[in-house]
Amino acid sequence: MKRLVGASKKAIGFKQSMKAIDKGLATVVYVAGDAEEKIKQPLIDACKDKNIPLVTADSMEELGKASGIQVKAAAAVVLE
Repeated sequence: MKRLVGASKKAIGFKQSMKAIDKGLATVVYVAGDAEEKIKQPLIDACKDKNIPLVTADSMEELGKASGIQVKAAAAVVLE
């Protein structure tokens, strides 16, 4: 999570994370363990396909705080 907290470029949320993965801009992907399966599974599959490291955060609340936002986040990506 330190890498996400200190990242100058990041994408937050499912849609932005998927876009970053598809465009090849993601260096590491974070997904919340308590996110819905329909959110987690496409991210997991995309990371496997593109060979991008995937880190599971404990909760959406923790991931939101680490991303620097005041709301919960299901996913976040550190960009190149």
